[in-house]
Amino acid sequence: MTELAESHFSDLTDEESWELLREHFFGRLAVSVSDQPEIFPFNYIVQNGTLVFRTAQGTKLAGLTVNEHVAVEIDGYHVTGGWSVVVKGRAHAAEWGEDFELARTSGLKPWVGTRKQVFVRITPDEVTGRRFLFGPEPDDI
Repeated sequence: MTELAESHFSDLTDEESWELLREHFFGRLAVSVSDQPEIFPFNYIVQNGTLVFRTAQGTKLAGLTVNEHVAVEIDGYHVTGGWSVVVKGRAHAAEWGEDFELARTSGLKPWVGTRKQVFVRITPDEVTGRRFLFGPEPDDI
């Protein structure tokens, strides 16, 4: 924690980042739709080193069909500081067969009372995380 106290920031290890991803289930998904960034709140589950979420036909799924590159952010905070984990990767609809069955049996339920029958799997290319301390702005020298 010395490094954190000195700089107010510290990088999370891969293990710490994945632990936070497994412990939390809500984040933001960034996709590109018609060359414009879009961000969606979503719930997910970690499964075999990937993130899985459910969706229906619409802007999010259309964007993933055209451009599979996505980013996910989850974060949290407490009185003295917080943390953030970012996943950059590729998303694809879980196909019928083993991939679909694995996603379907993950226990993931939609939070909103709508039909979301498409399972999407995000395969990470990069997972990074930071922990930070809150505090006053330093005095100018």
